[in-house]
Amino acid sequence: MFAVIKTGGKQYRVAANDLLKIEKVEGQVGDIVEIGHVLAHGEGENVTFGAPFVDGALVTAEVVEQGKNRTVIAFKKRRRQNSRRKIGHRQLLTTVRIAEILLGGAKPTKKAAAKAEAKTESKAEIAAKAEAKAEAAPKAEAEAAPKKEAKASEAAAPLFKAPKGEPDDLTVIKGIGPVAAGQLNGQGITTFAQIAKLSDKDIAKIDEHMPFSADQIMDWREQAKDLAKK
Repeated sequence: MFAVIKTGGKQYRVAANDLLKIEKVEGQVGDIVEIGHVLAHGEGENVTFGAPFVDGALVTAEVVEQGKNRTVIAFKKRRRQNSRRKIGHRQLLTTVRIAEILLGGAKPTKKAAAKAEAKTESKAEIAAKAEAKAEAAPKAEAEAAPKKEAKASEAAAPLFKAPKGEPDDLTVIKGIGPVAAGQLNGQGITTFAQIAKLSDKDIAKIDEHMPFSADQIMDWREQAKDLAKK
């Protein structure tokens, strides 16, 4: 027997013990999930169609794995406007194994995998754990304080060392406005020559710590090469 089900906006032809990936459904590995949107079912040439769903029909499936699909990249670019946008999307997927195809309002016979029973703790054990946590908290805060200070000092330090001499007007570069120029100056980037000499590693560092994309910075580097010669 087979059935045609609808889930996640897609239709699938399934039979018992089929393994398939569908858009994410809630459930832990081993749980039994119910799919009530059955469009059709049949065996051989004898097929019954719903309008749009078959009354009393139900498909159950066991959750095998929760995962993600590969990343899909959508890249958009506007010519002569220095506008580029790159967006990634990873669809959440659930791998299921079809357990039963039920008709006429029949109830599922398979149940979710048994879950381990939670261990009960005595009041004395709970109190002892709470006391131990209370004692450990001040020590953890004391250890965390120097780390926070170190991180704060790292964040305050500029990414690059500003060269000596008069800074260039970075707004001459197309795509760099007064705000962006101020941000670059704050990170030690003040001249066309600096931007022209940025390595791919430097560009990756700027991309990570500043609100500029790698494509933007590469475009600025090409413009800066010409400006640095003047």
